[in-house]
Amino acid sequence: MFNVYRIHSLKYLDRFYSGFREDLKQRFSDHNHGRNVSAAPYRPWKLIFYSAFEKKEIALDFECYLKSGSGKAFARKRLWKSDS
Repeated sequence: MFNVYRIHSLKYLDRFYSGFREDLKQRFSDHNHGRNVSAAPYRPWKLIFYSAFEKKEIALDFECYLKSGSGKAFARKRLWKSDS
């Protein structure tokens, strides 16, 4: 399976990261141990959403969408809402 995920920084509450990986558990661990240069300063992270796809191409298309302007708006509205 091919996973698209969204994580939220617990240190910087306005920071989110969307990505793609086959091994989601390992990738999430990598994020929280600073093995991703762009995400390391904002750790620790909380996994707030993931979706598994059978086809790599569809997963990559969805990841690309989540990183677009309309995808970010969708994610803010539908994939995560703050408790406040």
